[in-house]
Amino acid sequence: MNYWLMKNEPDDYSIDDLKRDKTEPWDGIRNYQVRNMIRDEMKKGDQAFFYHSNCDVPGIYGLMEINSEAYPDHTAFDRKAKYYDPKSKKDNPTWLMVDVKYKRKLKNVITLTELKSYKELSKMRVVQRGNRLSITKIDKKDWNFILKLER
Repeated sequence: MNYWLMKNEPDDYSIDDLKRDKTEPWDGIRNYQVRNMIRDEMKKGDQAFFYHSNCDVPGIYGLMEINSEAYPDHTAFDRKAKYYDPKSKKDNPTWLMVDVKYKRKLKNVITLTELKSYKELSKMRVVQRGNRLSITKIDKKDWNFILKLER
């Protein structure tokens, strides 16, 4: 099993939206490195943190599960969609997505500031300067350490 941290802006789609919807496609990935992780490493049953980014209090807000294998991101083919990509073709799609399933909200938000305060988490991509990836892999030991921070 793999563990992930998946970022999204709460004004776009939040943990509360996922709680309401139960399962949702994680679409709009337009970074080749992240696309390759989705394609090659992410599997149904993997666990993920739902991380709110670009907001007043960035941090981990909830838990979700990867609920499908990778499949073509249909928003790349829709001219009216925010993530339309005219270079992506239905017979050879450039962009992929997975479905995620809501598990639960955290009892308390684990903020980016808090994550940065632990030397044990210093190798996590989210706490490193310049990290802009919307999805990053997490070591099992980091996953367990973060879960213990939930009071």
